[in-house]
Amino acid sequence: MKDAGELAEPSGPLPPAMAAALAAFERYLRSERSLSPHTVRAYAGDISSLLEHASRQGVNAPEGLGVTELRGWLAIQHESGAARATLARRGAAARSFTAFAYRRGWLATDPGSRLGTLKTRRTLPHVLRQDEMAAVLADLDKAGRRAEAAIAAQAVQDQAGAPVQDQAGAPAQDQAGAPTGDQAATEAAVALRDAAVLELFYATGIRVSELCGLDPVHLDHGRRTVRVRGKGDKERTVPVGVPALAAVDRWLAAGRAALATAASGSALFLGVRGGRLDPRAARRIVHERLREAGAARDAGPHGVRHSAATHLLEGGADLRSVQEILGHSSPATTQIYTHVSIERLKSSYRQAHPRA
Repeated sequence: MKDAGELAEPSGPLPPAMAAALAAFERYLRSERSLSPHTVRAYAGDISSLLEHASRQGVNAPEGLGVTELRGWLAIQHESGAARATLARRGAAARSFTAFAYRRGWLATDPGSRLGTLKTRRTLPHVLRQDEMAAVLADLDKAGRRAEAAIAAQAVQDQAGAPVQDQAGAPAQDQAGAPTGDQAATEAAVALRDAAVLELFYATGIRVSELCGLDPVHLDHGRRTVRVRGKGDKERTVPVGVPALAAVDRWLAAGRAALATAASGSALFLGVRGGRLDPRAARRIVHERLREAGAARDAGPHGVRHSAATHLLEGGADLRSVQEILGHSSPATTQIYTHVSIERLKSSYRQAHPRA
Protein backbone atom coordinates (compact mmCIF):
# COMPACT_ATOMS: atom_id res chain seq x y z
CA MET A 1 0.00 0.00 0.00
CA LYS A 2 1.24 3.47 -0.84
CA ASP A 3 1.66 6.12 1.79
CA ALA A 4 -0.86 8.94 1.64
CA GLY A 5 0.39 11.57 -0.72
CA GLU A 6 2.78 9.28 -2.59
CA LEU A 7 2.71 9.87 -6.32
CA ALA A 8 0.88 7.28 -8.35
CA GLU A 9 2.75 4.95 -10.68
CA PRO A 10 3.06 6.27 -14.24
CA SER A 11 0.03 5.32 -16.28
CA GLY A 12 2.05 5.09 -19.50
CA PRO A 13 4.75 6.81 -21.52
CA LEU A 14 4.53 10.58 -21.84
CA PRO A 15 3.81 12.16 -25.23
CA PRO A 16 7.14 12.80 -27.02
CA ALA A 17 7.04 16.58 -26.53
CA MET A 18 6.30 16.18 -22.81
CA ALA A 19 9.06 13.57 -22.38
CA ALA A 20 11.57 15.86 -24.11
CA ALA A 21 10.54 18.79 -21.91
CA LEU A 22 10.95 16.68 -18.77
CA ALA A 23 14.41 15.51 -19.86
CA ALA A 24 15.47 19.10 -20.57
CA PHE A 25 14.19 20.19 -17.15
CA GLU A 26 16.19 17.42 -15.44
CA ARG A 27 19.35 18.52 -17.25
CA TYR A 28 18.70 22.11 -16.21
CA LEU A 29 18.29 21.15 -12.54
CA ARG A 30 21.42 19.02 -12.59
CA SER A 31 23.82 21.15 -14.61
CA GLU A 32 22.65 24.75 -14.27
CA ARG A 33 21.15 24.79 -10.80
CA SER A 34 23.54 22.14 -9.45
CA LEU A 35 20.85 20.61 -7.23
CA SER A 36 21.56 17.42 -5.32
CA PRO A 37 20.66 14.09 -6.99
CA HIS A 38 17.95 13.60 -4.34
CA THR A 39 16.32 16.97 -5.15
CA VAL A 40 16.57 16.35 -8.89
CA ARG A 41 14.83 12.99 -8.49
CA ALA A 42 12.09 14.52 -6.34
CA TYR A 43 11.41 17.42 -8.73
CA ALA A 44 11.57 15.16 -11.80
CA GLY A 45 9.08 12.77 -10.21
CA ASP A 46 6.73 15.64 -9.38
CA ILE A 47 6.87 17.06 -12.90
CA SER A 48 6.47 13.64 -14.49
CA SER A 49 3.26 13.25 -12.47
CA LEU A 50 2.10 16.75 -13.50
CA LEU A 51 2.72 16.09 -17.19
CA GLU A 52 0.94 12.72 -17.00
CA HIS A 53 -2.06 14.48 -15.46
CA ALA A 54 -1.98 17.15 -18.18
CA SER A 55 -1.76 14.55 -20.96
CA ARG A 56 -4.83 12.79 -19.54
CA GLN A 57 -6.58 16.15 -19.89
CA GLY A 58 -5.64 16.26 -23.59
CA VAL A 59 -2.49 18.40 -23.27
CA ASN A 60 0.28 16.71 -25.27
CA ALA A 61 2.94 19.43 -25.31
CA PRO A 62 4.25 21.91 -22.70
CA GLU A 63 2.80 24.78 -24.77
CA GLY A 64 -0.69 23.72 -23.70
CA LEU A 65 0.03 23.69 -19.97
CA GLY A 66 -2.06 26.22 -18.03
CA VAL A 67 -3.04 27.12 -14.50
CA THR A 68 -6.11 24.87 -14.76
CA GLU A 69 -3.93 21.78 -15.17
CA LEU A 70 -1.62 22.89 -12.39
CA ARG A 71 -4.42 23.46 -9.90
CA GLY A 72 -6.20 20.28 -10.91
CA TRP A 73 -3.05 18.23 -10.36
CA LEU A 74 -2.41 19.77 -6.93
CA ALA A 75 -6.05 19.24 -5.96
CA ILE A 76 -5.69 15.53 -6.67
CA GLN A 77 -2.57 15.41 -4.51
CA HIS A 78 -4.44 17.16 -1.69
CA GLU A 79 -7.41 14.81 -1.93
CA SER A 80 -5.08 11.79 -1.80
CA GLY A 81 -3.85 12.94 1.61
CA ALA A 82 -0.47 14.47 0.76
CA ALA A 83 1.13 16.32 3.68
CA ARG A 84 1.39 20.11 3.60
CA ALA A 85 5.17 19.92 3.19
CA THR A 86 4.76 17.54 0.25
CA LEU A 87 2.18 19.81 -1.40
CA ALA A 88 4.45 22.80 -0.87
CA ARG A 89 7.34 21.00 -2.56
CA ARG A 90 5.19 19.89 -5.49
CA GLY A 91 3.89 23.41 -5.93
CA ALA A 92 7.48 24.68 -5.92
CA ALA A 93 8.43 22.06 -8.50
CA ALA A 94 5.52 23.10 -10.74
CA ARG A 95 6.47 26.79 -10.50
CA SER A 96 10.09 25.97 -11.26
CA PHE A 97 9.08 23.95 -14.34
CA THR A 98 6.70 26.54 -15.77
CA ALA A 99 9.27 29.30 -15.23
CA PHE A 100 11.80 27.13 -17.07
CA ALA A 101 9.31 26.47 -19.90
CA TYR A 102 8.51 30.19 -20.14
CA ARG A 103 12.21 31.09 -20.45
CA ARG A 104 12.57 28.44 -23.15
CA GLY A 105 9.74 30.07 -25.09
CA TRP A 106 7.43 27.09 -24.77
CA LEU A 107 4.85 29.13 -22.85
CA ALA A 108 3.56 32.59 -23.77
CA THR A 109 2.98 33.35 -20.08
CA ASP A 110 4.05 31.63 -16.86
CA PRO A 111 0.99 29.95 -15.28
CA GLY A 112 3.01 28.90 -12.23
CA SER A 113 3.23 32.51 -11.08
CA ARG A 114 -0.52 32.37 -10.45
CA LEU A 115 -0.23 29.49 -7.99
CA GLY A 116 -0.38 30.41 -4.34
CA THR A 117 2.50 29.44 -2.05
CA LEU A 118 1.40 26.99 0.61
CA LYS A 119 2.76 27.90 4.02
CA THR A 120 4.08 24.92 5.94
CA ARG A 121 4.11 24.58 9.70
CA ARG A 122 7.70 24.68 10.86
CA THR A 123 8.33 22.22 13.66
CA LEU A 124 11.18 22.71 16.08
CA PRO A 125 14.01 20.25 15.37
CA HIS A 126 14.85 17.62 17.97
CA VAL A 127 18.29 18.31 19.42
CA LEU A 128 20.53 16.52 21.89
CA ARG A 129 21.61 18.29 25.05
CA GLN A 130 25.21 19.43 25.33
CA ASP A 131 25.93 16.90 28.07
CA GLU A 132 24.42 14.12 25.93
CA MET A 133 26.67 14.97 22.99
CA ALA A 134 29.68 15.23 25.29
CA ALA A 135 28.97 11.76 26.72
CA VAL A 136 28.47 10.24 23.26
CA LEU A 137 31.71 11.71 21.94
CA ALA A 138 33.63 10.69 25.09
CA ASP A 139 32.52 7.08 24.61
CA LEU A 140 33.49 7.18 20.94
CA ASP A 141 36.86 8.69 21.81
CA LYS A 142 37.58 5.86 24.23
CA ALA A 143 36.53 3.28 21.64
CA GLY A 144 38.69 4.98 19.05
CA ARG A 145 41.74 5.00 21.29
CA ARG A 146 41.23 1.32 22.13
CA ALA A 147 40.99 0.60 18.41
CA GLU A 148 44.16 2.59 17.74
CA ALA A 149 46.01 0.60 20.41
CA ALA A 150 44.68 -2.69 19.01
CA ILE A 151 45.87 -1.79 15.49
CA ALA A 152 49.31 -0.85 16.84
CA ALA A 153 49.54 -4.14 18.76
CA GLN A 154 48.48 -6.05 15.65
CA ALA A 155 51.23 -4.35 13.66
CA VAL A 156 53.84 -5.36 16.24
CA GLN A 157 52.62 -8.96 16.22
CA ASP A 158 52.64 -9.05 12.42
CA GLN A 159 56.23 -7.82 12.38
CA ALA A 160 57.24 -10.42 14.94
CA GLY A 161 55.39 -13.17 13.12
CA ALA A 162 53.42 -14.07 16.25
CA PRO A 163 49.80 -15.26 15.98
CA VAL A 164 47.00 -12.97 17.13
CA GLN A 165 45.86 -13.95 20.64
CA ASP A 166 42.67 -13.44 22.55
CA GLN A 167 42.44 -12.10 26.10
CA ALA A 168 43.10 -15.56 27.55
CA GLY A 169 46.32 -15.88 25.56
CA ALA A 170 44.99 -18.43 23.06
CA PRO A 171 45.15 -17.79 19.30
CA ALA A 172 42.00 -15.91 18.27
CA GLN A 173 39.75 -17.84 15.88
CA ASP A 174 36.39 -17.34 14.24
CA GLN A 175 33.61 -19.92 14.33
CA ALA A 176 35.18 -21.80 11.42
CA GLY A 177 38.51 -22.00 13.22
CA ALA A 178 40.32 -19.42 11.06
CA PRO A 179 42.34 -16.56 12.57
CA THR A 180 40.38 -13.34 12.98
CA GLY A 181 43.22 -10.83 12.56
CA ASP A 182 41.75 -9.22 9.45
CA GLN A 183 38.29 -9.04 10.99
CA ALA A 184 39.67 -7.45 14.14
CA ALA A 185 41.60 -4.91 12.07
CA THR A 186 38.45 -4.02 10.14
CA GLU A 187 36.41 -3.60 13.33
CA ALA A 188 39.11 -1.40 14.84
CA ALA A 189 39.24 0.72 11.67
CA VAL A 190 35.46 1.10 11.69
CA ALA A 191 35.58 2.27 15.32
CA LEU A 192 38.15 4.94 14.41
CA ARG A 193 36.12 5.99 11.38
CA ASP A 194 32.85 6.25 13.28
CA ALA A 195 34.44 8.35 16.03
CA ALA A 196 35.85 10.71 13.39
CA VAL A 197 32.51 10.90 11.57
CA LEU A 198 30.55 11.83 14.70
CA GLU A 199 33.18 14.32 15.84
CA LEU A 200 33.27 16.04 12.46
CA PHE A 201 29.48 16.17 12.15
CA TYR A 202 29.12 17.81 15.54
CA ALA A 203 32.14 20.09 15.19
CA THR A 204 31.04 21.54 11.85
CA GLY A 205 27.29 20.98 11.49
CA ILE A 206 27.83 19.99 7.86
CA ARG A 207 25.27 17.99 5.90
CA VAL A 208 25.66 14.25 5.35
CA SER A 209 26.27 14.70 1.61
CA GLU A 210 28.94 17.29 2.37
CA LEU A 211 30.76 14.98 4.78
CA CYS A 212 30.67 12.05 2.35
CA GLY A 213 32.15 14.25 -0.39
CA LEU A 214 35.22 15.23 1.64
CA ASP A 215 38.81 14.36 0.74
CA PRO A 216 41.76 14.77 3.15
CA VAL A 217 42.96 17.82 1.16
CA HIS A 218 39.78 19.65 2.18
CA LEU A 219 41.03 19.80 5.78
CA ASP A 220 43.39 22.63 6.72
CA HIS A 221 45.04 21.66 10.00
CA GLY A 222 46.96 24.90 10.30
CA ARG A 223 43.85 27.06 10.12
CA ARG A 224 41.61 24.39 11.66
CA THR A 225 39.03 24.59 8.88
CA VAL A 226 37.34 22.29 6.39
CA ARG A 227 36.28 23.25 2.87
CA VAL A 228 32.90 21.80 1.88
CA ARG A 229 30.78 21.91 -1.25
CA GLY A 230 27.14 22.42 -0.33
CA LYS A 231 23.78 22.97 -1.98
CA GLY A 232 23.84 24.64 -5.35
CA ASP A 233 27.49 23.57 -5.71
CA LYS A 234 28.46 26.45 -3.42
CA GLU A 235 31.73 26.14 -1.55
CA ARG A 236 32.27 27.41 1.99
CA THR A 237 34.91 27.14 4.70
CA VAL A 238 33.85 25.90 8.13
CA PRO A 239 35.87 26.00 11.38
CA VAL A 240 36.75 22.67 13.01
CA GLY A 241 37.60 22.01 16.65
CA VAL A 242 40.79 20.32 17.86
CA PRO A 243 39.05 17.08 19.08
CA ALA A 244 37.47 16.53 15.66
CA LEU A 245 40.77 17.05 13.86
CA ALA A 246 42.49 14.67 16.28
CA ALA A 247 39.84 12.00 15.63
CA VAL A 248 40.22 12.41 11.87
CA ASP A 249 44.02 12.20 12.19
CA ARG A 250 43.73 8.93 14.15
CA TRP A 251 41.43 7.52 11.45
CA LEU A 252 43.81 8.53 8.67
CA ALA A 253 46.92 7.31 10.44
CA ALA A 254 45.69 4.01 11.85
CA GLY A 255 42.31 3.10 10.35
CA ARG A 256 41.90 4.12 6.72
CA ALA A 257 44.54 1.76 5.34
CA ALA A 258 42.65 -1.25 6.77
CA LEU A 259 39.60 -0.44 4.62
CA ALA A 260 41.26 1.09 1.57
CA THR A 261 41.08 -0.64 -1.81
CA ALA A 262 41.75 0.35 -5.41
CA ALA A 263 38.24 1.87 -5.45
CA SER A 264 38.89 4.20 -2.51
CA GLY A 265 40.36 7.04 -4.53
CA SER A 266 40.92 10.19 -2.51
CA ALA A 267 37.88 9.81 -0.25
CA LEU A 268 38.33 10.86 3.37
CA PHE A 269 35.84 8.35 4.78
CA LEU A 270 35.43 4.80 3.46
CA GLY A 271 32.81 2.11 3.71
CA VAL A 272 33.72 -1.41 4.81
CA ARG A 273 34.17 -2.45 1.16
CA GLY A 274 36.64 0.34 0.53
CA GLY A 275 34.52 2.72 -1.54
CA ARG A 276 33.70 6.29 -0.57
CA LEU A 277 31.30 6.34 2.39
CA ASP A 278 27.79 6.94 1.06
CA PRO A 279 25.09 9.03 2.80
CA ARG A 280 22.94 6.02 3.68
CA ALA A 281 25.82 4.32 5.50
CA ALA A 282 26.74 7.59 7.22
CA ARG A 283 23.18 7.96 8.52
CA ARG A 284 23.21 4.40 9.81
CA ILE A 285 26.52 5.03 11.60
CA VAL A 286 25.15 8.07 13.42
CA HIS A 287 21.88 6.37 14.41
CA GLU A 288 23.65 3.26 15.69
CA ARG A 289 26.42 5.05 17.59
CA LEU A 290 24.02 7.44 19.31
CA ARG A 291 21.75 4.55 20.27
CA GLU A 292 24.68 2.51 21.62
CA ALA A 293 25.79 5.50 23.69
CA GLY A 294 22.33 5.74 25.28
CA ALA A 295 21.25 9.06 23.73
CA ALA A 296 17.74 9.99 24.87
CA ARG A 297 16.57 10.75 21.32
CA ASP A 298 17.06 8.82 18.12
CA ALA A 299 18.92 11.26 15.89
CA GLY A 300 20.75 11.05 12.59
CA PRO A 301 23.22 13.41 10.91
CA HIS A 302 20.58 16.11 10.56
CA GLY A 303 19.81 15.86 14.27
CA VAL A 304 23.50 16.31 15.05
CA ARG A 305 23.52 19.31 12.69
CA HIS A 306 20.54 20.77 14.58
CA SER A 307 22.32 20.12 17.86
CA ALA A 308 25.55 21.80 16.72
CA ALA A 309 23.66 24.91 15.57
CA THR A 310 21.64 25.15 18.77
CA HIS A 311 24.70 24.69 20.99
CA LEU A 312 26.57 27.38 19.05
CA LEU A 313 23.77 29.85 19.70
CA GLU A 314 23.50 28.80 23.34
CA GLY A 315 27.21 29.44 23.64
CA GLY A 316 26.88 33.00 22.38
CA ALA A 317 27.53 32.70 18.62
CA ASP A 318 25.70 35.30 16.54
CA LEU A 319 23.03 34.24 14.07
CA ARG A 320 24.95 35.43 11.01
CA SER A 321 28.00 33.32 11.92
CA VAL A 322 25.85 30.22 12.42
CA GLN A 323 24.19 30.89 9.07
CA GLU A 324 27.60 30.96 7.37
CA ILE A 325 28.74 27.79 9.13
CA LEU A 326 25.60 25.86 8.15
CA GLY A 327 25.57 27.17 4.59
CA HIS A 328 22.04 28.59 4.77
CA SER A 329 21.23 30.99 1.95
CA SER A 330 18.75 32.88 4.12
CA PRO A 331 18.99 33.90 7.79
CA ALA A 332 15.31 32.95 8.12
CA THR A 333 16.32 29.28 7.87
CA THR A 334 18.82 29.68 10.72
CA GLN A 335 16.31 31.62 12.82
CA ILE A 336 14.54 28.42 13.86
CA TYR A 337 17.47 27.48 16.10
CA THR A 338 16.92 30.56 18.22
CA HIS A 339 13.42 29.24 18.92
CA VAL A 340 14.90 25.94 20.08
CA SER A 341 17.19 27.76 22.52
CA ILE A 342 14.30 29.90 23.81
CA GLU A 343 12.13 26.82 24.34
CA ARG A 344 14.91 25.20 26.35
CA LEU A 345 15.35 28.35 28.38
CA LYS A 346 11.62 28.46 29.15
CA SER A 347 11.62 24.78 30.09
CA SER A 348 14.52 25.30 32.50
CA TYR A 349 12.77 28.35 33.94
CA ARG A 350 9.54 26.44 34.54
CA GLN A 351 11.43 23.62 36.28
CA ALA A 352 13.68 25.79 38.41
CA HIS A 353 11.90 29.01 39.30
CA PRO A 354 9.70 28.83 42.42
CA ARG A 355 7.09 31.17 40.92
CA ALA A 356 7.16 29.89 37.37
